[in-house]
Order: sequence, then structure tokens, then C-alpha cells
Amino acid sequence: MSDAQDHPQIYLITPTEFDLSTFPDQLSACLDSTEVACVRLALATKDEGRIAKAADALREVTHERDVALVIDSHILMVERLGLDGVHLQDGARSVKKVRKDLGDDAIVGSFCGNSRHDGMTAGELGADYVSFGPVGQTPLGDGRVAEFELFEWWSMMIEVPVVAEGALDADLIRKLAPHTDFFGIGDEIWTHETPAKTLTALRSAMLG
Repeated sequence: MSDAQDHPQIYLITPTEFDLSTFPDQLSACLDSTEVACVRLALATKDEGRIAKAADALREVTHERDVALVIDSHILMVERLGLDGVHLQDGARSVKKVRKDLGDDAIVGSFCGNSRHDGMTAGELGADYVSFGPVGQTPLGDGRVAEFELFEWWSMMIEVPVVAEGALDADLIRKLAPHTDFFGIGDEIWTHETPAKTLTALRSAMLG
């Protein structure tokens, strides 16, 4: 993953549950429809076998297209499954150890909610990117959102690439596009009948 030069890039997040008989084709269509920088395997299950099967299937799709594949939280599965890195959900707490364990070549990302302090600390400890969210209003979680001002400040002051994710829509994407390196797109497209078409539309919003 590298930060965007002119426009934000797409950081695609899988559904928390999906059918392995159909989802790889959906993902392929998305990756073929527009440029994607990275895919995050974000299954909710703790079933190691199911995660491994999903990772194998998606790795085939992503690596064929030279797209990085990271996994949500499961640090020990990164090397075992031949993945490119991990997305941590505990702010800055694990970054230093995980960076040491996985080495310099692995992607280590950190979700920091709406905490500027956590984000800065994660970056200082070696995170390749920091993710803030949710950006839009959602009944899920505790009601806190990552405000526009956070991304505006980050883009001016911090060099570590930043991801905006959670409850995005075209208007929010247009507003944030000058101030973020990546948009984490997930449920925004997977609930639609043709995810690739929806992704292309959101990509247009990123370009202004």
C-alpha cells in the first residue's frame, strides 16, 4: 500500500460473512472494474478453517491482480496464509510488537476510531497506515464518529497515510477526498445487487 499522489485510493473491506461459492467472483468483478490498492479480509467468524479457506480463495484473486491482501486482527495467520499484512483493531497498543513479529515488509495498519492521539502513536510505532471511522452516522457502535476536522488536520500535519472508513456515502467521499489517502469501502457496496457498479460510482465521487 502506498499513499495516493493525486486522488485517494480504494481500500476494499470484505463483508463479515460471505459465501465462498460466489464472493470471489464478486471481488474479481470489483477489482477488474476499478483500481483497488488493498483488500481487507474482515470475517467475523473465529473458525480457523473457514478463515483459511476464505484467505486462500481471496489471495488467488488479489495476488493475480497485484493487489495486497491483509487480514483483520489475526496476526498469527498472516505468514501461515501467505497474506501481506494485518489490520489491527486496538489502536496503537499492538503496533510495536506486531511490527517486530511480522518484520518490515508486512503491512501493519491500525484502526484508531476517532482518536488523534492513538493515530499519532500508532504511526510513531511503525504503522503503515492509520484508519479512522466511522465517518458517517450509524446505529452501530457507541455513536462517536471521526469528524471531518480530524482528517483535515491529519492531512496537513502527519505523513502516515490515513484511511477514512465506515458509513460512507458519495457526499462524504467528495468532502473528504482532498484530506484522505484511502477510503475503506465495504458494506457501502456489498449490500447492492452489483457491487462493482456501486464501487465505480463511489470511485467517481473520489475523483471530484
